[in-house]
Amino acid sequence: MRSRFEAFRDADAGWLLASWHPSTRPRRLDLRDNPRWRGLQILDVVDGGETDDTGIVEFRATYLTPDGVEFLQERSRFVREDGRWYYLDAVSTPGTDH
Repeated sequence: MRSRFEAFRDADAGWLLASWHPSTRPRRLDLRDNPRWRGLQILDVVDGGETDDTGIVEFRATYLTPDGVEFLQERSRFVREDGRWYYLDAVSTPGTDH
């Protein structure tokens, strides 16, 4: 999760696509309107340990807008295949997706 946040912050579409599971990965990723990401807070982790093949990370990421600081909060699902973790999909937490 942290590497994906850093990739969004740095507009590194290559890493985001490489870490995205092929079943849900978009063909391309346009980050030209990417906000200025400021911070990441991990709120909850479900599974995702050494013996797990799936995991969930709930996080809150802050970013700057002309009006000030806003945030995105979501629960992201990950899956491990061949020893590597991939982002699968996410559900935004109601009322927090700005």
